[in-house]
Amino acid sequence: MSSIDERRAGFQRYKDRVKTEGKPFYPYAMFHDTVMSLVVVCVIIGLAIIWKYGWFGNHVLGSLIGAPADPGTRNFVPRPDWYFYFLFYLLRVFKWPESVILATIGIPTICLVLLLILPFVDTRTERRLSRRPVAITAAVLTIISMGVLTYKGATAQEAIASEVKAAIPSWAKKQGFQNNPEALKGANLFAESGCTNCHTYLGTGSSNLGAPDLSAEGSKGKGIQFQIDHLTCPSCVNPGSPMPSFKALGPDNLKALATFLEASKGSQ
Repeated sequence: MSSIDERRAGFQRYKDRVKTEGKPFYPYAMFHDTVMSLVVVCVIIGLAIIWKYGWFGNHVLGSLIGAPADPGTRNFVPRPDWYFYFLFYLLRVFKWPESVILATIGIPTICLVLLLILPFVDTRTERRLSRRPVAITAAVLTIISMGVLTYKGATAQEAIASEVKAAIPSWAKKQGFQNNPEALKGANLFAESGCTNCHTYLGTGSSNLGAPDLSAEGSKGKGIQFQIDHLTCPSCVNPGSPMPSFKALGPDNLKALATFLEASKGSQ
């Protein structure tokens, strides 16, 4: 008897057993699942209404609207939702530009494809754990890996700013402002304020939303006051600019940041 005939015979035995001993999946189990799904949706809607109108105070589910985002903050540590902690830490493992695609696309896609093809590959009727060592080992290793990555992602310290700050002595030497305290202060502000999330500087950072490389910004002769005005209100100086305002940094910090930009003449 072929494997297809065995599966057909097994399915027929299941149908016969259902007729004599139990209820079929449709409509009984399907009805139960539908009712439970409806209950879950109603609970979510109820919580959303409570949160929207704050009937039990903001201390129950939190405030509807938090404080306005401050692009000038230097102490905010970005974190994804807890169920993405494993991917968050995976990105820290594959942080080099040449291999980051493995963490963002490669590994998640491979795992998803394996899950999709698994039912078509493993067609055995055996379900006892003791008879399935490979499947059980793979499942246990997957759970352990996800658990470890989730834990490390939850406890990881933000390292982006510190990594950028580690490059500042090299910047100062290449740009020739190692003896300029104001420019050095501005370079630290540049790293702490997350400017390299959109701009690049001497090979550090990433270019997003069309943000230019700032390695030779000072060679354009714009002047410190222009840089201060631009940092205070980018869209006022450059209409349509998507860059947020860094006015919250304060006049002294804006001047230091402007001094750093004007001291950036390109590699000396």
